[in-house]
Amino acid sequence: MTVGAAEDRGFSMDLSQDLCEMRDWVHEFAETVIRPAGGEWDEREQTPWPILEQASKIGLYSLDFFAQQWLEPSGLGIPVAFEELFWGDAGIALSLVGSGLAAAAVASSGTPEQMGEWLPLMFGETGDIKLGAFCVSEPEAGSDVAAIRTRAVYQQATDEWVLNGTKSWVTNGGIANVHVVVASVDPELGSRGQATFIVPPGTAGLSQGQKFRKHGIRASHTAEVVLDDVRVPGRCLVGGKDRLDSRLARIRAGGSAGDQAAMKTFEATRPAVAAMAIGVARAAYEYARDYSLSRVQFGRPIGQTEGIAFMLADMSASVDAARMLTWRAAWMARNRKPFNHAEGSMAKLVAGEAAVKVTEHAIQILGGNGYTREYPVERWHRDAKIFTIFEGTSEIQRLIIGRAVTGLDVR
Repeated sequence: MTVGAAEDRGFSMDLSQDLCEMRDWVHEFAETVIRPAGGEWDEREQTPWPILEQASKIGLYSLDFFAQQWLEPSGLGIPVAFEELFWGDAGIALSLVGSGLAAAAVASSGTPEQMGEWLPLMFGETGDIKLGAFCVSEPEAGSDVAAIRTRAVYQQATDEWVLNGTKSWVTNGGIANVHVVVASVDPELGSRGQATFIVPPGTAGLSQGQKFRKHGIRASHTAEVVLDDVRVPGRCLVGGKDRLDSRLARIRAGGSAGDQAAMKTFEATRPAVAAMAIGVARAAYEYARDYSLSRVQFGRPIGQTEGIAFMLADMSASVDAARMLTWRAAWMARNRKPFNHAEGSMAKLVAGEAAVKVTEHAIQILGGNGYTREYPVERWHRDAKIFTIFEGTSEIQRLIIGRAVTGLDVR
């Protein structure tokens, strides 16, 4: 899979026929398979393997599907697909797309040989489902990526890298077939001295640590990954050693570091994460809207009261505004246009906070019903909160935007 620049085309909110057909196909799966199972797998707090298998059978959970949408000319393939999946249920959807972050880390910086060898092993095939995991955060290094302590040391005699450290908050951590790990090769250089490594299936020394019991997105497996003298072949350094050595030499000579590995991956995926949040927000808005038309109090539908109608108006506007920012960022990324005004962070910030606000309003509109597990909006509210935390907190997004708009080193 080669990630090249698309032919530069003007931004449009009109989806192509192919995108419309893909959207409707994914929505049908979300409506008939994902949403009815959301409550069950939230309670189980387990990876929904049967649903991954169903998605694989129709080609939805596959490298081909993700590659097609990633390379879709307008840049809107991934945002459109993710919005529909997360409209169904965020926890199950994250299990379906979690391997994509690891795949993106390899696709964004890896060699063609690395992509050809490792990306298929992150998805598998029907009857033999596989997962990928992207390992960045650590117990003492969340937003502060420069504080990563996981160390990678090269042993020239055997052409191997030896990895030691503990990763935290890893989607599919410990149960993935392929782990993609960001580690420090030169601690004195901070984040500029980091590189990304592929840990093949069954590699000795890699184990699952604590599995986290979460507030939301419970159907998605999140755990620590422990690396104890994990030895990987030299070919598992993403991008290759020649490129790494050249970059480190340039930095030590006072030159530019170029893109930092983890940040490059996060920047590329921010519109996709924003689309996830939009899916959750849209689900809550539509559910609350429909409820307001059927719920009668004081002799009329509650949607006819100003208080409820105004909340629905704000919810609808928030969803649409977030989607427009997200589609703009996705289009810019696909056409290799720089995020000079932090457009990716804007999309992530606005969509994540919209999801929290809209799901809270949905609970309010449903009243007591909304606070019970008999209705899905309380689960969606729990799910929504993660979008202001992972893949860069709202505070980090504001920091990035603040630097972009002021031109100052905001800290």
